[in-house]
Amino acid sequence: MYFTDRGLEELAERRGEEQVTLAWLAERLKEFVDEHPEFEVPVERVATWLARLDDDED
Repeated sequence: MYFTDRGLEELAERRGEEQVTLAWLAERLKEFVDEHPEFEVPVERVATWLARLDDDED
């Protein structure tokens, strides 16, 4: 297990039963980047990856 998996596991345990919209998630990610600008690039990469999940791979 990677160290970062702990945060993902905590998220699943604490909030795994909740339903959220992607708009809500985008707002939370924006807030996170505002508070932690050093993480802007990785957050943007995750957001782009999520946005393009259903795109056909060429």
